[in-house]
Amino acid sequence: MTYYQSKILKSADLASLRTQVEAGLKEVGFGVLTEIDIQATMKKKLDKDYPPFLILGACNPVFADKVLTAEPHVSTLLPCNVTIRSLGGEDYEVTIMDPAAAMSVVRNPAIESLAGEVRAKLMEMLESL
Repeated sequence: MTYYQSKILKSADLASLRTQVEAGLKEVGFGVLTEIDIQATMKKKLDKDYPPFLILGACNPVFADKVLTAEPHVSTLLPCNVTIRSLGGEDYEVTIMDPAAAMSVVRNPAIESLAGEVRAKLMEMLESL
């Protein structure tokens, strides 16, 4: 089982693609709770140059409520990360974490079932791009 799925896309810039990803997430019931700008963070902390690279923390509140009710410590595995990374030129890679792979460490059948449903929604978003 791989821990991620990804898709290579063409885009004029990171901001445009971020808007497209956020709209796709919204279509499947997710919102973006957090954003980490890897490029800016690595420059500031290590004075190291990275290409444009974002980590978006995406959450579907209905699923989050269900998994947190079943297993409160699963909060350490939330939210679902979606990354957007420049590969150079107009090529970008959008990557989603596989919630089923991440949640498999919990060893709770109810959580594993919900994680499979979340994976399907994130895959739907990725395929729509």
